[in-house]
Amino acid sequence: MSTFHDTPQPAPDAPDAPDGQPAPDWTGWETANRANWDERVPVHVGGAFYDVPAFVAGAEVLRDFELAEVGDVAGKRLLHLQCHIGLDTLSWARRGALVTGLDFSEPALVEAAQLAKRIGVDSAHFVTSDVYGAVEALGGETFDVVYTGMGALNWLPDLARWARTVASLVRPGGFVYLAEFHPVAELVGEDGRTVVEDYFDRAPAVLDTPGSYADRDATMTATRTVQWRHGIGDVISALAAAGLHLDFLHEHAHGHFFLPPGPRLPLVYSLRASRPS
Repeated sequence: MSTFHDTPQPAPDAPDAPDGQPAPDWTGWETANRANWDERVPVHVGGAFYDVPAFVAGAEVLRDFELAEVGDVAGKRLLHLQCHIGLDTLSWARRGALVTGLDFSEPALVEAAQLAKRIGVDSAHFVTSDVYGAVEALGGETFDVVYTGMGALNWLPDLARWARTVASLVRPGGFVYLAEFHPVAELVGEDGRTVVEDYFDRAPAVLDTPGSYADRDATMTATRTVQWRHGIGDVISALAAAGLHLDFLHEHAHGHFFLPPGPRLPLVYSLRASRPS
C-alpha cells in the first residue's frame, strides 16, 4: 500500500539467510539510492504528481496537520532534511521561515534552487549532503525547527545515528518535527485489508522497481534501491536516547493513498520532539 515501498526482490548470489531464503545484498546502498533519486528528478519536476507549475502559482503542498502542529515559523531558522526538489522547504519559506534544504541528490538541489528563484525566495539555502553528514556539511549550525517530511526514514539504515544527528542540529528550545508514513499501513496488501508483511521485519529490502512512485511508466536505468522499515517505537526510542523530549505523537487516518470503506488504519503519523533549553 505504501507509495514508496514495493515488494523486495532478493539480490542475485546473496548468501543464504538463517531461514533458508537468500539474504538481500545491501552493500553500496547509498550509491544505489542516490543514483535512483538523481534519475527521479526530471520525472518529478516534469510530471503531474508534484505539479510544479501549480506550486509556482501558489498552491500549498504542506498538509493541514503539519501547518497546525509546527505552528508559526515566521523569522525562524528551519532545516528540511532530505528535501528533494524543495517544494516543502519553499512552502515553509513562503510562511516566513529562513529555510535550509539538505539532500544527497545534487540534481534535486539544482532544481530546488531554480524553484526558489522562480517564486522569489532569495533567502533559501541548499546544501548537498547525506543526512549522516549534515552536522559537518552545515558547519555546526543549529536551527529552531528541524523538519522531515514523509517518505524519508525508510531510506536510512541507522535510526540511532539519525536521531543523534537531528538532536545536534536543533538549537536549545527548538524542536524536531517529523511527518511520516505509518508503518502499519505498509503491511497491508492491495485489498487494503489483508496483512501481508511482518511489522517487526527490520532487514533491508533490496528492490528493483521500474519508474518512480510519481510515474510508474517513467524510463529509468538506476532502478535498484535499498530501504528499511522502522517501527514507531524505534523512532521514539532513538529520539529519547539522543536527549530529545517527546511533545506529542499523532496518528492520522489520511494520507497519499486510501483504504476501502471499513475499519480504518493509521496511514500517517507525526511527532514533535524538543531539545531542552
